[in-house]
Amino acid sequence: MTQTSDNVTWLTQEAYNQLKAELEYLSGPARTEIATKIAEAREEGDLRENGGYHAAKEEQGKQELRVRQLTQMLEHAKVGEAQAEAGVAAPGMVVTIAFDGDEDDTMTFLLASREYASEDIQTYSPQSPLGGGVNGKKVGEDAEYELPNGKKAAVKILEAKPYQG
Repeated sequence: MTQTSDNVTWLTQEAYNQLKAELEYLSGPARTEIATKIAEAREEGDLRENGGYHAAKEEQGKQELRVRQLTQMLEHAKVGEAQAEAGVAAPGMVVTIAFDGDEDDTMTFLLASREYASEDIQTYSPQSPLGGGVNGKKVGEDAEYELPNGKKAAVKILEAKPYQG
């Protein structure tokens, strides 16, 4: 899955099916389960001091947020592969960078939405500082991004190739 600047989320068919199944579960059975938990906790008495009730309500809020996120993402989804040009760091590309021009100190990652994160490869979102810094840069170009401490870091794009899953 990748995101492009025009708010389209490109998904593989597998990723689309997985997210749609998650949405169906959260919108159906999971809502019923959380409603039951809340009802049971309500029966325990005073709601002001009822930890189970407050935990269930918090869980319900997180669940509803996820439903909204998935709904929006799937409404703007395009199933297929995003058009990615080899040699340009863009969503859907596996990017290799060198830190501060030191070609021995490298890192390879997938530039994609965090929804696509896997154990196989480290993923950076185009909205993250590093992802935003390299997004759109060509092989051989330098990119700069802001570190959490406010300082700037420089990297060089060594390689950008389409992600093969």
